[in-house]
Amino acid sequence: MTASGGRQQTNAIARRGLMLVLSSPSGAGKTTLSRRLLEADPGVALSISVTTRKQRPGEVDGRDYHFIDAARFESMVEMGELLEWAQVFGHRYGTPRAPVEAALESGRDVLFDIDWQGTQQLRERARGDMASIFVFPPSIPELERRLRVRAQDVERVIQERMAKAGEELSHWAEYDYVIVNDDIERAFDQVRKILAVERLKRERQPWISAFVRRLQDEL
Repeated sequence: MTASGGRQQTNAIARRGLMLVLSSPSGAGKTTLSRRLLEADPGVALSISVTTRKQRPGEVDGRDYHFIDAARFESMVEMGELLEWAQVFGHRYGTPRAPVEAALESGRDVLFDIDWQGTQQLRERARGDMASIFVFPPSIPELERRLRVRAQDVERVIQERMAKAGEELSHWAEYDYVIVNDDIERAFDQVRKILAVERLKRERQPWISAFVRRLQDEL
């Protein structure tokens, strides 16, 4: 490897990580897109939320969520241990601060699968570290079909999710990017392209100032 190549490799490592947020109404595909991105890109770590809801069959504590009781959740809020938190369908969800900040400092990107409430809080606290994507379903009938096909919820919960979809959709303009998930392969390709562009933004390249000074010195 040439000296130039070595500098390029060092420069790539020097970048501060970013927070990539995916939001959508339930059933629009953000969780599928999140899982595919994590499988395809080792430079991305998932932010694992804490939640007060019960663990579902097949879920693993520490992989899908950190399942905690209401008292512990309230303590984390009071101690400032959460970057964001919200109540959704009667349960509380939040993002632990410490692992996210450690990942960003080490140059890893952190993926968030959260709703508009959490996204607003992240924007208020860490706008410079964040890029957000809103994922649309191709239609409302298709959104309902997906909720029923995945068979995770009883009818009452499906109806609650459909009712909440309107509220979720009303916040789309608050996001940096929007994607219509009518084809999962195309939507996934768009997510990867957005991440690539965000990684190349000038403000995410802390080594550039020194690099430019070196070029100027060589003139």
